[in-house]
Amino acid sequence: MAKSSLVGLVLAALLSASPVLAAQNAGEFQPHVGQEGKDVIWVPTPQALVEKMLDMGKVTAQDYVIDLGSGDGRTVITAAKRGAKARGIEYNPDMVELSKRNAAKEGVSDKASFVKADLFESDFSQATVITMFLLPDINIRLRPKILDLKPGTRIVSNSFTMGDWSADESVSVKDSCVSYCTAHLWIVPAKVEGSWQLGDGELSLKQTYQMLSGSLRRGGSNTPIADAKLNGDQITFSVGASRYTGRVTGSGMEGTISSGGPWKASRLSNK
Repeated sequence: MAKSSLVGLVLAALLSASPVLAAQNAGEFQPHVGQEGKDVIWVPTPQALVEKMLDMGKVTAQDYVIDLGSGDGRTVITAAKRGAKARGIEYNPDMVELSKRNAAKEGVSDKASFVKADLFESDFSQATVITMFLLPDINIRLRPKILDLKPGTRIVSNSFTMGDWSADESVSVKDSCVSYCTAHLWIVPAKVEGSWQLGDGELSLKQTYQMLSGSLRRGGSNTPIADAKLNGDQITFSVGASRYTGRVTGSGMEGTISSGGPWKASRLSNK
């Protein structure tokens, strides 16, 4: 959470405090809003927004959720309560131990784990969903690593964006939330920029995150594509009146055409 704009956040955090923080034993470490961390200060995400973030990430028991900067563990614990395997990465060892105690109190220690580690030195390539409440500059520093994740990985951030990588969805929570009440969702897109052999034509694609542009050269004509976009490994684009929908599979793509019949493409070059 940001090292600025703390005014009013203490009250907001107290009003929205998660049940997992209740009744810490005397003598145990207890965090305070605004305490310093390695890259950020700690401000807890309101529980209502935690729930919304996991809803946006479509978290189920089949998912592996990793929370970057997991604080008191509330996001990891909430994901575990939904049946998901969940892991928190947190630099403060006291917060890690607190999270483990909170998970035990909530009965989800078998699904919720926590590790003391640096975000920039951690491997989160196995995650299907990543959640975070970090600063914009940290998000951008993490962005190249995130874009290398498996296509379709869902990324959900409390409040802060990814620079010029536009979110696929943004939602604000109004009930039980006073400050930092907006969540942003990104779906990691497949990498498709370059040239593809599509039937007897050559499909040229330019990619800016999930947005695509390009053209299909066939015979002596070169037709621009339109309404082109990626949703993870799912690709859609139009050529003239025909709408192509399909799936990217590494060096290949295949799907169906609105005018009827299947289509396949194979990669010719990456640029």
